[in-house]
Amino acid sequence: MKESHTQAGIGPLCMLFGKTRYAFYKKEKNKQRWLNEEQIVLELVAMIRRELPRIGTPKLYHMLKKPIQDHRIKMGRDSLHRLLCENGLTVRPRKRYVVTTDSRHWMKKYPNLIKDLEVNESEQVWVSDITYIQVGEGFNFLSLVTDAYSKQIMGFCLHPTLEAEGCMNALKMALSQKTKYDTSHIHHSDRGAQYCCADYVNLLLAAGLGISMTQNKDPYENAIAERVNGILKYEFSLNREFANPPQALEAVQKSIRAYNQLRPHMSCNYLTPVQAHQMKGTLEKKWKPKVKQKEKELLIECF
Repeated sequence: MKESHTQAGIGPLCMLFGKTRYAFYKKEKNKQRWLNEEQIVLELVAMIRRELPRIGTPKLYHMLKKPIQDHRIKMGRDSLHRLLCENGLTVRPRKRYVVTTDSRHWMKKYPNLIKDLEVNESEQVWVSDITYIQVGEGFNFLSLVTDAYSKQIMGFCLHPTLEAEGCMNALKMALSQKTKYDTSHIHHSDRGAQYCCADYVNLLLAAGLGISMTQNKDPYENAIAERVNGILKYEFSLNREFANPPQALEAVQKSIRAYNQLRPHMSCNYLTPVQAHQMKGTLEKKWKPKVKQKEKELLIECF
C-alpha cells in the first residue's frame, strides 16, 4: 500500500513558528529590495573605479552619498565598506585591481555570442554600456548603444538614476535608427541588472535582437563600448563637472554629434562613424595591436 504524503503550505509553517503569512511575504519582498539596492550601489562603485581604480571607501562614500540618496537607498559608510569587503572590492596595497561589472543578481545571464564572430557590416552587432557624468555634487548616467562595425553611436540617454529606464531609452533611440532588417542582429552588453531585467530583455526580443553578454569578468569582452566611453569623456571633455542636468545634456548631444559626424576612426580606415556605417566588408585598421611582453620575448627568441 502506497504511503500518502502531504506538503505543509506556507500558512501552517508560519503558524508553527508563530509568524503570519503577511510577515513571511513582507520579509521576502524586503530581502529582494535589499539585493536590488546592493546591486545598484555595486554598479555605481564599478563606474567610479573605472577611472579611479585605487579610490578607497571614505572617498567613495563621499562621492556616492548623493547618488545613493537619489536612488532612495539607506546605506552608511560602514555598510558600504562591508559590501565592498563581501564582493572583494576593497583596495589592497601592492596588488593590481581589475574593475568588473557585478552580476550578483538573480536574473538570467546570457552567453557571449560575439566571441570570435567576424563583424563585417553595420547593424550586425550593437554594444551597450553605461558611464557616469558628474552633475553638481551628484551624477547623471549616460547609456550608450554603439554599432560595433562603424563605431557610430546609435542611441543614448542621460538619466538621473542608474535604473533600467535610461538604458531602455537609449535602446529605443537606436531601434528607431535601424535601417537593416535582413541582417542577423546581436545586442552585446555586460551582465548588469539593467540589461538582464525583464523589461530590457523583452524589448530586445520584440525587436528580434540576439542577446549576448560578457562572461569572464574581462573588460575586453566589451572593449568597444568601454573605448567609446573613454573617447567621449577625455576627447570631448565630458569628464568635467556640469552645473545642472540641462547643461550636461547639451554637452552630451554636441559631443555625440561631433563624434559621429566629424571624428575619423583609425579602426575604420580613417572614416567617420557615419561614413563607415554605409560600408561593407573588412575596414582596414590604421593602428598596430599592442604586443604583450611574453609575445615580445618569444619573438626575440625566434629571431
